[in-house]
Amino acid sequence: MNAGLNRPPGDELALLQAHTEKLIWPCLLFLLYRKPAHGYELIQSLNEMGVSEGEADPATIYRNLRRMEEEDLVTSRWEAGLSGPARRLYHLTPAGEAALHLLAHLLREKKEKIEGFLGRYRELFPDGPAGNGKEGD
Repeated sequence: MNAGLNRPPGDELALLQAHTEKLIWPCLLFLLYRKPAHGYELIQSLNEMGVSEGEADPATIYRNLRRMEEEDLVTSRWEAGLSGPARRLYHLTPAGEAALHLLAHLLREKKEKIEGFLGRYRELFPDGPAGNGKEGD
């Protein structure tokens, strides 16, 4: 464990760990670290990143953005559109940036565990789907 990494209290850590699975929170925080964005932009960027199975569901993304706002990881404000209705512009908070770094660390730990498992699997099944370096790797 990185000694310099500030971990939030247990409940907050558990919340972040739960959101590493589908990569929505890490990816949204990453995108908002790069620049503030509207929900539609975020959905397009998530689709371009290819982190979800198929297209990102707008309802799921907006629900996660609201939850992240409740957790003070992002803030939003209404921005008047030049042509069309006002839209929410999402910004990363300092807590959101800290969560991004922690999520990246948690994902790195998970990746190491997965690589460890696959290495052991390949030892037993060198010609199996995860052993030939093609499918499943």
